[in-house]
Amino acid sequence: TLPNILITGTPGAGKSKLCEKLLERLEGDWEWQDVSKIAKENDCVTEYDEEFQCPVLDEDKLLDFMEPIMKKGGNIVEYHGCDFFPERWFQGVFVVRCNNTTLFDRLKERDYNDKKIASNVECEIFGTIYEEALESYKEDIITELKGETLKDLEEGCKKVKDFVRAWNRK
Repeated sequence: TLPNILITGTPGAGKSKLCEKLLERLEGDWEWQDVSKIAKENDCVTEYDEEFQCPVLDEDKLLDFMEPIMKKGGNIVEYHGCDFFPERWFQGVFVVRCNNTTLFDRLKERDYNDKKIASNVECEIFGTIYEEALESYKEDIITELKGETLKDLEEGCKKVKDFVRAWNRK
């Protein structure tokens, strides 16, 4: 079976682009699990946060929905948080990071409000998602990736492919 991979990081850091490229380049039957999309399509949202203009997850319902999917392996799971997923789900965790100027511009382009932009940029400054990953998973399965340029995207794909090759050899 294929491993399950988590691609996480601050919104706007480059997770979706990386997942897109990985689907094109990884060998085998991989599935991209966009957690935000899954939550919306399967009624795993409890409310809408007006202040940050985003849905609030029903984490238990989402995890129950995803459990049988994750058991199969071969999932590339994308989400901007990671601390609520069971550790057993992932063999590799990749945290995409981005400099603040690029991140600010990307979030502004998405029409995020000023408070949401400030919160996400602050999250990136303090390395919040990376810290969550370190607290939630074994350090030896966590890899930090840059998500600023096309070169970073290529290097990120290579690191994930190298991880999958090494995992398959075990």
